[in-house]
Amino acid sequence: MDAGQAPTAATVFDALGAEYEQAFAGSAAHRSSLEQLLERLAPHSRVLDVGSGTGRPTAQALTDAGHDVLGVDVSQVMVDIASRQVPGAEFRCADIRELPLDEAGFDAACVYFSLLQMSRADQSEVLRQLGEAVRPGGHLAVATVPLDLEGVSGEFMGQPVRVTSFGPTEFIALVAGAGFSIVSEQSSVFTPAHPAAVPEPHLFLLARRT
Repeated sequence: MDAGQAPTAATVFDALGAEYEQAFAGSAAHRSSLEQLLERLAPHSRVLDVGSGTGRPTAQALTDAGHDVLGVDVSQVMVDIASRQVPGAEFRCADIRELPLDEAGFDAACVYFSLLQMSRADQSEVLRQLGEAVRPGGHLAVATVPLDLEGVSGEFMGQPVRVTSFGPTEFIALVAGAGFSIVSEQSSVFTPAHPAAVPEPHLFLLARRT
């Protein structure tokens, strides 16, 4: 790897594995976001979980509620863990930017913190694709770190990363521009349960496909 090149998301999350789940298990805002989504889903909904990680809490909560979940993650380690932990869901190791998605093929999509190692153009394109993949009237649950950052090198739970994000107003506008109307937004500050973690601002949005 070149000296100035950050590890890929797959490399970072292969290294973190189950540590990621343990670090974020205490996020009340994440659980609240899931509860809001679950209240709005019809029985046996089809849900896409982008950046599905270890399968917990997102895919687990959705399958426990009787929904059909497809989890997608670039980390094979995460996909292997998720497949063991949440056998009721389907998981694929793939880059969401390269995965063909059926138009209006999902009742909802979840995107919890899985855009942060993409460029701004890619984040915009993924949200646009989700706007086509989620049926009209369906929902998007999305979370990010709402800071105005582009290609900033840093450290996440002991792993070197390069992060790109948007400020809250810009990110909300990005979601709206992808064809969604904002139903609710929740801001919080969360410190992952990890020795190398630092407090993080979090923004959770629930949006409806217009």
